[in-house]
This record gives sequence, C-alpha cells and structure tokens, in this order.
Amino acid sequence: MFDHPSYDHHEGVHFFEDADSGLRAIIAVHSTARGPAAGGCRMWQYETGEQALRDALRLSQGMSFKNAMAGLPLGGGKAVIWGNSKTDKSPKLFEAFGRAIESLNGAYYTAEDVGVDTDDMAVVATQTKYVAGLDTGEAASGDPSPVTALGVYRGIKSCAKRVFGTDDLSGRTIAVQGVGSVGGYLCDHLAKEGARLYVCDIDEEELAKVCARTGATRIKTDEIYDVDAEIFSPNALGAVINRATLPRLKAKIIAGGANNQLASPDMDSAVREAGILYAPDYVINGGGIINVAAEISGAYSRNWVIGKLNVLIDTLGEVLDDALQNNLPTNRVAERIARERISAAKNG
Repeated sequence: MFDHPSYDHHEGVHFFEDADSGLRAIIAVHSTARGPAAGGCRMWQYETGEQALRDALRLSQGMSFKNAMAGLPLGGGKAVIWGNSKTDKSPKLFEAFGRAIESLNGAYYTAEDVGVDTDDMAVVATQTKYVAGLDTGEAASGDPSPVTALGVYRGIKSCAKRVFGTDDLSGRTIAVQGVGSVGGYLCDHLAKEGARLYVCDIDEEELAKVCARTGATRIKTDEIYDVDAEIFSPNALGAVINRATLPRLKAKIIAGGANNQLASPDMDSAVREAGILYAPDYVINGGGIINVAAEISGAYSRNWVIGKLNVLIDTLGEVLDDALQNNLPTNRVAERIARERISAAKNG
C-alpha cells in the first residue's frame, strides 16, 4: 500500500465488505488539513480490486486539490463501490455503505458520483448524517451535477478566450465525451450558445435524448478522439488523455468535467508540447463540490454557491495565464497552488 504509485501520503484508506448486501467499498481519505474530507461515491464494475484501489486513491487526491482550489474548508476523500450500478444496487447495499461512512466519525462526507444518484444518497442518509447531494432536508439542494456543468461551461469559455481571442462559442466545434449527468447539462449550455456538438456515450438511451434536444451529432465512442473539433471535452471516466489518444486529437483545448483526465502525470507536458491548452480537471469541475460544501455548512445559499463559482473561474484563469506566460503545463501550476494551500492549512 505505502509504495503504491498513487498513494501520495493518504491519511487513511478504508476497506469495507458486507456479505449480506454484497457491498465491497473503498473509502480513501487523502487529507483533512482544510477540514473534513469530502468527495462523491462512485459505483463501477472494476475488472480488479487493484483498479478500484487506484481509482479511489487518485480520485481522493484530486478532491484534496479540487477543494483547495475552490477555497473550501474541506479536505479530500472519495469512495468507490465495486459493482454494477445497473444490476447490483439495493437498499441493503447503500445502508451498509452508510454504516461504513458513519464508522469514520465525520472524517469523510459523501455525495453522488458516477453510477450513484440522489435516491441512493437518501438511503445512505438513513444510516449517517455525513452525506450531501440530497433532495430533501433543511440544506438539501439535490444533484450537484448542474452546478458542475455550469462551471465546466464557463471554464471552456475562459479557455476559448485565451486560445481564440474570444469566449464566444457560437459556431465552435466541440467533441463531448460522455453525456451523463454533467455532460448532458453541459451540452445544453453549449447548444444554447450555438456550438456544433459531436457527442458519444455508452448509454444509448441517454445519448439519444441529448442529441434530440441539442441537435448534436452522434459519434461512436472509439471515434470521438478523431473528430475535427476545436475543443475536446471529456465528461466520462478518467485516463482518457494518454499516449494513444493524444496524437489523434485535433483540438486546441481540452476542458471537461471528468476526473483524472490525464492517464499519468507526465501527460501534462505532452499536452502542452502538442500545442493544446488543458484546463486542469480538479479546477474546472469544482462547481459540484462547491454546491456540496454549501449543503455541508447546514445553510444552503445559491448566492454563496454562484459567488464561489465566480472565484473558481477567476482562479482557473490565473492558472491558465501563469502556465501560458511561463511556458509550463497547466496541471503543474494548479498542483503547486493546491499543495501550497493544503500545506498552509496543515501548518497554520
């Protein structure tokens, strides 16, 4: 564990199994320096336990950076449930997951992520108070995905201004990978502004809905990298920017809502050398955790959320400008700032 390439000095990595419900889960707590660790719960049919562990470690580290860059009083954590979200869900499973969270005594707050929805979180909330992304309750605001999508949309415009000289997306060709909760809402924003969309997703039903309402062109999942697009927006799973896919991209901007888009740390330099401006995922997609933070505070305020989102987009702009002016990978600039903020909280 301690020599795992994605370990990065995690404060705690917790494994849970409940035979009665079939729960197999990992909760990784990367840092609580800025406050309790917060990050969503992902349910995915991993091929191996090693893949589940790697995902939990990388995602929780990303949440530490994301919360720091958003200026939130939260640390970073993430949960993954090993299972098929289409066939393996049950109230018993999410009750068991809720008990697992409760056993950590407030070190970790959960919410929705890939494969998990507000109904699932409602079941979790019957067993623990350390949960957000709820539809009901005093500070509930529901699915945070729309706020994530709004932030990604505004982040794309910020990138476009620096690459094309204008943030107007009308007529821009954008390839959107993944049109689930975040990607679908993002397509709505982009289509409303007049962008030409090419989209893909493994969920054929959801893909059809998005194409119908936005006029997007449907593309096979393995061909999305080959679209002659000006902007590539990953909004599905991670590690999609790698040595095999990068040479296929024609885009000048990579900006999307997926976590851990770069397959390995060295890909940030490869992206820069390819002449592509990359919006660090844990900066551009921070809208959802801002929304969750408002719930955790116990007094949800939409005005506070939008105010924080405005600051986050300004922070993204500062990262992009620093990287462009000093010829550095954007991910390296963002990570330096995030680690400085975490270190300051730990030592202050």
